[in-house]
Amino acid sequence: MKNDQVVDIPGLGEVTIRQSAKAKRISIRLKPFAGVTLIVPQGESIKEGIRFLHEKQAWIQSNLQKLEEKEQKLTIFDEQTEFKTRSFALRISKHAHPKVRLQLKEGILQVNYPANMPVSAPEVQEVIRYGIEESLRLEAKSFLPGRLAWLAKQHNIRYQNVTIKNLKSRWGSCSSTNNINLNLHLMRLPGELVDYVLLHELCHVHEKNHGPHFWARLDIMCNGLARQLDKAMKDYQTKIY
Repeated sequence: MKNDQVVDIPGLGEVTIRQSAKAKRISIRLKPFAGVTLIVPQGESIKEGIRFLHEKQAWIQSNLQKLEEKEQKLTIFDEQTEFKTRSFALRISKHAHPKVRLQLKEGILQVNYPANMPVSAPEVQEVIRYGIEESLRLEAKSFLPGRLAWLAKQHNIRYQNVTIKNLKSRWGSCSSTNNINLNLHLMRLPGELVDYVLLHELCHVHEKNHGPHFWARLDIMCNGLARQLDKAMKDYQTKIY
């Protein structure tokens, strides 16, 4: 894993800062599902990089909007879409009513849209995404804090607070004051990878970077499978579309 850190920049949200031995100058990279990455050459001041970010803020904001539009075009949810988590599955169908409706009941997130409207219509897709994200949020809040507390107890680690968020490009984070943020989209991952992310963030309580001590500690916590699990994470994205 690259030696990245995530900072919250007013007006831009979460920005990944990456120090690179190959980079010759400070640069900004925007990618679908990855948001903003600031690349700073090794030896260059991160403060200088953040100043560069502020100089380019108007350009970044303009291009972030284009990026979001591009992300939303990548997936159209329809009647054939297969989407399920531990607690619910998505079902989409037409109905006679003039408005899009959704309901989460008995393990089914049911979305009904007007028969005279294509499923690809932006207002239909917006409701579907909203329904999925809110259902994931409910599931995550009922499962992740308890699971994190259980794992922390197993490894004798104390953290401060845990918050569930719809993070743009991170599965989780641990602040300098040991507050842990977890992405609600973790609920789409296999159980062993959910635990891996939780252990990864718990490890940051003691090791604030991704150096050798971090990986040695995490490998013990993951029964020698840390690198293997980290590689498996690359098959998943924090966004569903």
